[in-house]
Amino acid sequence: MPQDELGQERREEKRSSDLSERREAEKPEKSLVSTSEDILFRKDDRANVYPLTMTWSFGWNSSLPVYYIRDENQRVLLYVCAHTAVIYDVFKNTQHHLQGHANVISCLCVSEDRRWIATADKGPDCLIIIWDSFTGIPVHTIFDSCPEGHGIEAIAITRDAKYLATISDAEIQEVCIWRWTLAVETPACTLKLLKEYGVQNYLTFNPANNKELVSNSKTQAIYYLWCEEGDLLAHSAPRLTEKTFNKLVGKFSQSVFHLNLTQILSATMEGKLVVWDIHRPTSSASASAGFPQIKPCKLVHLQKEGLTVLTTVDRYIVTGDIRGNIKFYDRTLSIVNWYSNFKLSSIRTLSFSKTPAAPPTEKSNYPPDCTLKGDLFIVRNLIIGTSDATVYHLTADGTKLEKLFVEPKDAICAISCHPYQPLIAIGSFCGMIKVWDYEEKKYLFSRVFEKGLGVQSLTYNPEGALLGAGFTEGTVYILDAMSLENQIPEPFKYSRTSVTHISFSHDSQYMATAIEYNLLKSCRDNLEILDIHRTDQGNYPTCMVWYPPLTKELFLLICNSGYKVKLFNSTTKMCRKTLLGPVFGSPIEQIQILPVKSTLELQKRYMVFINRDKVGLQILPVDGNPHKTAAIICHPSGVAGMALSYDGCWAFTAGGQDRSVVQWEINLRALDAAVSLGGEDLTPFYGLVAGGREGKFYRELEDYFYYSQLRSQGIDTMETRKVSEHICLSELPFVMRAIGFYPSEEKIDDMFNEVRFSEYVDTGKLIDKINLPDFFKVYLNHRPPFGNTMRGIQESFDILGFTNSKGKKAIRREDFLNLLLTKGEHMTEEEMSDCFATLFGLNPEGWKSEPVASSVKGSEICLEEELPDEITAEIFTTDILGLTISQDFRQDPIGSEV
Repeated sequence: MPQDELGQERREEKRSSDLSERREAEKPEKSLVSTSEDILFRKDDRANVYPLTMTWSFGWNSSLPVYYIRDENQRVLLYVCAHTAVIYDVFKNTQHHLQGHANVISCLCVSEDRRWIATADKGPDCLIIIWDSFTGIPVHTIFDSCPEGHGIEAIAITRDAKYLATISDAEIQEVCIWRWTLAVETPACTLKLLKEYGVQNYLTFNPANNKELVSNSKTQAIYYLWCEEGDLLAHSAPRLTEKTFNKLVGKFSQSVFHLNLTQILSATMEGKLVVWDIHRPTSSASASAGFPQIKPCKLVHLQKEGLTVLTTVDRYIVTGDIRGNIKFYDRTLSIVNWYSNFKLSSIRTLSFSKTPAAPPTEKSNYPPDCTLKGDLFIVRNLIIGTSDATVYHLTADGTKLEKLFVEPKDAICAISCHPYQPLIAIGSFCGMIKVWDYEEKKYLFSRVFEKGLGVQSLTYNPEGALLGAGFTEGTVYILDAMSLENQIPEPFKYSRTSVTHISFSHDSQYMATAIEYNLLKSCRDNLEILDIHRTDQGNYPTCMVWYPPLTKELFLLICNSGYKVKLFNSTTKMCRKTLLGPVFGSPIEQIQILPVKSTLELQKRYMVFINRDKVGLQILPVDGNPHKTAAIICHPSGVAGMALSYDGCWAFTAGGQDRSVVQWEINLRALDAAVSLGGEDLTPFYGLVAGGREGKFYRELEDYFYYSQLRSQGIDTMETRKVSEHICLSELPFVMRAIGFYPSEEKIDDMFNEVRFSEYVDTGKLIDKINLPDFFKVYLNHRPPFGNTMRGIQESFDILGFTNSKGKKAIRREDFLNLLLTKGEHMTEEEMSDCFATLFGLNPEGWKSEPVASSVKGSEICLEEELPDEITAEIFTTDILGLTISQDFRQDPIGSEV
């Protein structure tokens, strides 16, 4: 018997106590982790100190297991929604969220006593987090677990929770064993796997020996033996082909250690079990001397249906298959009992209660097994997860199957909140529409449409009596909001592609949808375009909404791909303001103005937004103050939609491919407090520049600002200087360029209009000057959010250039000059010559920024001599513009030499 083999008789309470003692030395005396009492759902989880707090997750990732972690008088499950592990108490209808991952959780496991939970993810800066399920506290986090890969593919924990094993998601997979209870950041041992082993996606420990593991891909099973003395991980991976047994084996699904502890079983999608004999090294042999190894000894054809799940419980080997059957076998692989009359879909996961089945009594109703003796079939209760995203609870005593919940099994993009009741409708590509009471967290009713009808968009009408549903194949249904029955005999069908948006008129007499339109062939009876207006030069608009009436002007608020928020006069379409929008990794993709509860709240409004993977809250009016905005990751794989409750208390986000919807509690006081702590006037804005108020940059800005006053009055004048806090508006672009921001002529016009008309609605007067604080805000709001980047310049050369002999993108000299003279905000030949003369140092310093200066040698410059035949992005940036490039020039900002 191996030295580390755990006796079956060891009590679970003892294991939990031992593990608590091991952790006790690492934790403060009053650490909640040291408790042996389950207090998870006794804690007050509603200590809301954040602007947005996750309160409920609808849906679950049915590709991952669901675990049965509490039983007896409780029924508590563990499953995954996107990047959050959810502990759900079925009887109390409450959730506790284990939040800590920034990427979608890719795998999870639980200890035998169900106290310790390990979760891992895939993506940048992937994490492995170990949680205490008694308290919900993360007790240990492993960073940089796979620096050469993209995350974790599979994870397993030993029966006593002492060790953790992971397999990375990389081209060359790596198996690691972690002594996580010692709070170490590096694995105890590692093993790189050969590519021909395939992607190993399932991993488990031997429940009786911490040092043995088995994993499998679709084509290869691998046995591991950890030699702890030298921290070596030996392995055996014999190749299995159809010639091994002269029969078709099939693709592997899962593998486990046999109850006899001398064999390994691998289930296949052909309904077969491969039996492997384990040849362990003797005490005198070394792992390098050909041991350990496994050898295929038998192929057992259990059934025709593919096996999807293989596990063990007590004295049974248990399988689940693609037809929803669950079968129990003894040590000799003889059938003992099965459940086949439940008509389930393909089994994805089986999780048994941690409490052994109670001995039969007179009131028991255990079924007989199918052996000749006909003994009672006594087994633990279990949780069943199926491929159609349904979770069941099976009570063995009486064979009672209870459906706990059914969730969408495909992407969720459509959500809509009722206009005056706490109802949310959720639509999925699988054709399901579900309606929930989001205050009571109660499922109300649903409808599943025929195959091929995937729900793409949903919208309630203003009265809340109708629900418009747009589908992926172009049809639009009008449904009764309370029954989801059709309200019109036939659906509308005007598109061949997805209906992405639906909107009702205020009186519900009209409904508009976004579908694909052929603008060139449209006519007056079909579609008439009233106005087309370009909103930006280099960036594209991402979303638009009516700005609330906080001012006398009526504005359209438009967000663009350059992280800017622009306010356009709804009548003239003039850009009246450009502001720095929320900068949280990606541009805003959708915005909604938060509803108010009373007319008293109309003077202070808020907007909710989503970008690629986050949901955020911002205080209006938008002014570029970074403290007015807060955001949190909601769906790492991408946000597909957003909805707000009628009273403005809740926000909902749909996760698309992660098959979940998250409910967020909105706490406006928390965001207001952050703004107050951020300071008043210019204080919040100083932090947006290097060094802040006392830094070098701001000092130079002051110098340029006041130098501009002198320059506009004449540098050499002998007249009395006029001291002022303002500069002429015409000086604005010169100061902008002096501090490293090079706006286009259109952006300069936008800045001029923004300042000129800033008081026009109130006073009827135009402004022709600007002070330093206002100039500073205009600069911060209009400049590129990440500075001048080499990446942006390189992208332009990638589009305009050709690949030269050195493999770089370049523009020929004659093409380069022609572009400057003919494209975009093109120059005249005189302007171009004068600019190059200045860049090459042929004009006096300050030329053309001084009112009395004129070009000296602009007309004499020979560009054929000064410019190379081929111009690359690097040559253009350094040799022509004279800018410095950081070492990582493709990502970092570039700066000018003053």
